[in-house]
Amino acid sequence: MIVRKYVFAIFLFQLLLSCSSKEQTQSNISEVEALLAQMTLEEKIGQLNLLTPGGGVATGSVVSENVEAKIKAGQVGGLFGVAGPERVRKAQELAVAHSRLKIPLLIGSDVIHGYKTTYPIPLGVSCSWDMRLIEQAARMAATEATADGVMWNFSPMVDIARDPRWGRIAEGAGEDPYLGAAVAAAMVKGYQGDDLSASNTMLSCVKHLALYGASQAGRDYHTVDMSKLKMFNHYLPPYKAAVDAGVASAMTSFNDIDGVPASGNKWLLTELLRGRWGFDGFVTSDYTSVNEMTEHGLGDLQTVSALALKAGLDMDMVGEGFLTTLKESVEQGKITEEEITQACRRVLEAKYRSGLLDDPYHYSDGQRPKRDILTAENRALARKLATRSFVLLKNHNSILPLKRDAKIALIGPLADSRKNMLGTWAPTGNPDLAVTILEGFKNVAPNAEVNYAKGANVTDDEALAKKVNVFGPRIVIDKRSTESMLQEAVHLAKSSDVVVAVVGEATEMSGESASRTDISIPESQKKLIRALVATGKPVALILMSGRPLTIPEEMDLPVAILQVWHPGVEAGNAVADVVFGHYNPSGKLTATWPRNVGQIPIYYSIKHTGRPNPEGGYEKFKTNYLDVPNTPLLPFGYGLSYTSFRYSNLRLDKSEIGADESITITVTVENVGNLAGEEVVQLYLQDVVRSITPPKRQLKGFKKVMLEKGERKAVSLTIRPDDLKFYNSQLEFVAEPGEFVVYVGGNSDATLSGSFILN
Repeated sequence: MIVRKYVFAIFLFQLLLSCSSKEQTQSNISEVEALLAQMTLEEKIGQLNLLTPGGGVATGSVVSENVEAKIKAGQVGGLFGVAGPERVRKAQELAVAHSRLKIPLLIGSDVIHGYKTTYPIPLGVSCSWDMRLIEQAARMAATEATADGVMWNFSPMVDIARDPRWGRIAEGAGEDPYLGAAVAAAMVKGYQGDDLSASNTMLSCVKHLALYGASQAGRDYHTVDMSKLKMFNHYLPPYKAAVDAGVASAMTSFNDIDGVPASGNKWLLTELLRGRWGFDGFVTSDYTSVNEMTEHGLGDLQTVSALALKAGLDMDMVGEGFLTTLKESVEQGKITEEEITQACRRVLEAKYRSGLLDDPYHYSDGQRPKRDILTAENRALARKLATRSFVLLKNHNSILPLKRDAKIALIGPLADSRKNMLGTWAPTGNPDLAVTILEGFKNVAPNAEVNYAKGANVTDDEALAKKVNVFGPRIVIDKRSTESMLQEAVHLAKSSDVVVAVVGEATEMSGESASRTDISIPESQKKLIRALVATGKPVALILMSGRPLTIPEEMDLPVAILQVWHPGVEAGNAVADVVFGHYNPSGKLTATWPRNVGQIPIYYSIKHTGRPNPEGGYEKFKTNYLDVPNTPLLPFGYGLSYTSFRYSNLRLDKSEIGADESITITVTVENVGNLAGEEVVQLYLQDVVRSITPPKRQLKGFKKVMLEKGERKAVSLTIRPDDLKFYNSQLEFVAEPGEFVVYVGGNSDATLSGSFILN
């Protein structure tokens, strides 16, 4: 009898837990449920409508109409393109004072790499390999944005990108899922902090779910076609890392997945995101991506809107398909009111978590902008982050760092171009506040004689310039002849001690809707570089771009090359800090640089084929090209320093491990050069034999260390059980027994190795 009572008690306890769990799948927030109980169907649909009134951040060709009237009617859940405490307060007053239920609005924006204090483009930031600094930068961006009334950020963009023709590679962390996952988690933590209801934290929105970086041919908005194995092992990990970090929202991508556009893909939004990963936030579409499913061939606006809602999409950005068709779809039985209620619940829960339901004017403090935005401390952080993002690609004859009292010819179309310092996707930044390279040189090295000449246009192609200048002048084609500009630059170079040429891409030559099939330096600038080298003077190239470029000719020249991406508001000061040796560059590439576009896609974690080409040679009927080697121009993880590092004495603390054990790898790193410097120690792992073909190697650990001249350190990195796992053909996350080879070094071509057995 006692046993029966005990069994019944356990059953009752489990039943209560089950009921509690079911309730929590809806909501355990009483304020949200109280609102839902009062809402009409139309009001619920209104909360799913995200609009832009125009005049703010342009991310598409559509601008919403009659926004004020729709807010008053309870037909708007959120706005973007609105900023400033007073403007945000007025928008909230429209909702709180005039709509029936007084539900405040979410105010969102694209804060991609800083708010007003713009720091380097995300691809550049990732080259710092410094997660603490990346989190700190996101924290600063959140503090500034919330001071201006923005509480929802369409960032981070975590799309893995292995095709530099795709312009939006600039917005992510490059090609590697392990590094990309670390960056994603750091940014979410930086934006959201520990308390989303605090007035200086903001809802983060991971994007673009999913696979957007794999657009075919590198063409934006194009189709994506890949296996589930490739998705799970190479492209999905950064999104999952953001979910695991507690990201509050997600944004769907423009592309299709297994033939179904992401905004209407139930497998993606419900089965994977919510079911498998346990995501409990809300999902918004990208700009008009619901409407665009019609162009994909999935039906009219009513059909695709119903498809999106049933798939698990909660908010419709700008397209208004939800607003105009969902009620009719309920009446026709195509969707249920409960499905609308569930989407509305998720949006309201986000408003609750951000503190809006308690205080609609939570983010409308008029004193905060002057206190929190563009402060000296913020600009100092942006400057520091920029210096850490630069990658020294080449340093012929140790041209860099320059002497601080040298006579310098500063030449190039980007050397004194304020509009090109912030980089793509910096819509909240003010380019007029940016420090040019010319200004930075004079600030940092006041004893140097710095003389400037433009030397060339970014491009002489007027048709290309017109496309690039859609948001304002980024490429200014000089009224002078190209010959006269070139002659002026050469004359200046000959009369100087050293030449610094600032060349590369204008800001909007990369980014959204900025795909390129030719990713070399434009010919106008190539001519300039050749002419400057021909003077016989030492030449340092400061290379700006939003993507990896094809620069085999420039790498063969006797020059130094410092890749600085687009560095942000403190661009000139940061570049000068590194050029004059105030900081020793430590950045490492997070995307492989191809020799030419014919090698694309090219990335370090490729698989072996059954006919591997011999190292350093050519053999018929092996996997190779006739015209170039298989190897890239610059490998993933590559980056030089003004000093040199030597790796030795690699040790593993075990030769065999069990399935639940970790293993620690220790290597000695020595600074054998003449300057103190930082090195990113990288650990790569090869699974020698497994049930599906393995990559040659995969990044599984890294650590950034500072070493004084002559100093040596034992650096330890730990491989944990999950680092040995992969998704098998049944999409199970498993580790299989066998041999693993460990490589440690300064880039993905590391040769120092050891091995262990997983039992």
